[in-house]
Amino acid sequence: MLSVRNGARAVEFYKAAFRAIEVFRVTDPAGSVVARLNVDGAEFWLRDESPEHGNFSPESLGGGSVRMILTVPNPDAMFAKAIAAGAREVFPVEESHGWRLGRVVDPFGHHWEIGRPLAP
Repeated sequence: MLSVRNGARAVEFYKAAFRAIEVFRVTDPAGSVVARLNVDGAEFWLRDESPEHGNFSPESLGGGSVRMILTVPNPDAMFAKAIAAGAREVFPVEESHGWRLGRVVDPFGHHWEIGRPLAP
């Protein structure tokens, strides 16, 4: 589960950047969101941070300790889509160590490596 500062905005970002499908969503009266998203069959959850429960976003912590790896058929196209949706490039898509791979950081501080293994 990814903790973010603005869950509603995060859901919209992941839909735009990664073609995520919203599988489940609950919004409480204060506007906090818990959502389950699906990207080409890979699911992940996100929620608004809740310091009272020990859930902090990378924005609150000054960085994160997790890197998500998103394996897709066309990493160049997905990378460009993520940048257009508001992600920031960490390193461009290139071939290295048997992968075609690039890395972005999303507007909420989470790092995503977007790539695919190269044919042997």
